[in-house]
Amino acid sequence: GVPRFKKYAEDLGLDTDAFNECLDTGRYTSEVGIDLKDGMFFGVSGTPTFFINGRKLSGSQPFSAFKTIIDEELAKTG
Repeated sequence: GVPRFKKYAEDLGLDTDAFNECLDTGRYTSEVGIDLKDGMFFGVSGTPTFFINGRKLSGSQPFSAFKTIIDEELAKTG
């Protein structure tokens, strides 16, 4: 929960006053909610998720997976 995030911030050496104020006030709650809704709309169910020319690539992937999709998409353009 929230105490764990605050501990992470402390362990990382972040400005804990600013971090805690942001977290406690919910300053970015609406923006995160919009991002979550957008992700659900596009079928994102976890991180990382990448979109390459509209093609979804989910999860941790090797360079070769990205290269294959990029090469295929470039081939479509001529």
